[in-house]
Amino acid sequence: MADLSTKYLGLSLKNPIIAGSSGLTDNIESLLELEKAGAAAVVLKSLFEEEILQEMQNNISKINSDMFLYPETVDYYEYLDAPKESPEQYLDLITEAKKRLKIPVIASINCQTAGQWTFFPKRIAAAGADALELNLFIMPTDFNRSSAENEAIYFDIIKEVRKQVQIPISIKLSPYFSNLGAMLKKLSESDIQGLVLFNRFYNPDFDIEKLEVTSGYVLSSPADIVNSLRWIAIMSQRVKCSLAASTGIHDGKAAIKQLLAGADAVQVASVLYKQGPEVISIMLKEIEAWMAIKKFSKIDDFKGKLSQARNVNIAAFERVQFMKYFREQKSQVV
Repeated sequence: MADLSTKYLGLSLKNPIIAGSSGLTDNIESLLELEKAGAAAVVLKSLFEEEILQEMQNNISKINSDMFLYPETVDYYEYLDAPKESPEQYLDLITEAKKRLKIPVIASINCQTAGQWTFFPKRIAAAGADALELNLFIMPTDFNRSSAENEAIYFDIIKEVRKQVQIPISIKLSPYFSNLGAMLKKLSESDIQGLVLFNRFYNPDFDIEKLEVTSGYVLSSPADIVNSLRWIAIMSQRVKCSLAASTGIHDGKAAIKQLLAGADAVQVASVLYKQGPEVISIMLKEIEAWMAIKKFSKIDDFKGKLSQARNVNIAAFERVQFMKYFREQKSQVV
């Protein structure tokens, strides 16, 4: 039997497949099914910064209405008979998951400021989460703010969250930076333990019959792997933290590609919606069969083997590949 174990965020995983944050990781029943199917870890559905701030506002309103005139901290509200809000349920889910699952449980917060919500990671750690994934994207729609100012927010968030917790922190981010490689390297040198490349966004679409804005392309397709594959390969051995690949990983072959590029682990979500949790066991069997054929006994035998750092043809990840494709297509037509 091949050894599929790997390390991610300093955590020991039995294999490289992680169930990524989604609506399928928001309840204990689904989490147990994912573990049974072979997931090596789970990332809980993201809690949004706005939800934390809303609960904080509700708490303050409750405190004021009960005539507590000088509350020094929102944490005081924990001692009150509080109604269950979404963040409270999130903490309950972490606690229950840690009781019933044997695999690591990673919490997730979707955030875009280093504001008042940053007290909450301390409660996530106290609930028992093994790690915290911060899903970050600063939409560059403020034309009065420079790219440097936008990028500074990422480091401000990391700094504020790290003040609260000692558990591993990973950053799930987009490829939309003016100097992506330098940004990833700089982030890896900050106080985090992992990078997840890349997050998948809600994207607007247009209904041309109803003249309405709708959502489009919610789930990824296998073709969506190309961007994360390129950048995992480029950044492998050039960052000082773990790398996880995300988006477009729909079968064992795709997972193998990301491992060859240098990923320590892969996150899957869309394929779980399309094929169910049992697809994880199928993917693991595909990886094992491929390793047997190639005579690899463990993941480290081939991890990063096709990364840019270990590839003589460095340009294969850049412009030359694009030019070569169209030259070949032209010659075929002629």
